[in-house]
Amino acid sequence: MPDHRIFSTPFAKVYPLYVQKAERKGRTKDEVDRIICWLTGYDTDGLNRQLAQETDFRAFFDQAPSMHPNSELIKGVVCGVRVEAVEDPLMKRIRQLDKLVDELAKGKAMEKILRA
Repeated sequence: MPDHRIFSTPFAKVYPLYVQKAERKGRTKDEVDRIICWLTGYDTDGLNRQLAQETDFRAFFDQAPSMHPNSELIKGVVCGVRVEAVEDPLMKRIRQLDKLVDELAKGKAMEKILRA
C-alpha cells in the first residue's frame, strides 16, 4: 500500500494553515509554535530550520528530538478520525498535532492543551 501523500508534503506548506486557523480564532503564531515544540521536542531555532528546509512530514517527525511522553494523552476526533485509534505511527503524530491545533483554535487553555 503506498504512503499517504501527506507524508511527503512539506511541513512548511501546512504550517501557515495551522497558524491561520489559530489566528482566525484570536490565538497567536507563538502559541502554535509552543504546541509544536512541546509535541516534538524542537526548540524555536530547530522548528524554524525545519520550515526553512521545507522538510516533509515524514522527515519532520523522524528528526524530531523527542516526542513528548504525554502525547499519548491526546485523544479525540479530528476530521472524523479518532486520534487514539490511528494505527500508523506517523499518521498518528500528524493527527495528534492537528488535534492540538484544533484545541487551540477552540479556545482551550494552554495548560490543558499541553496536558500539564
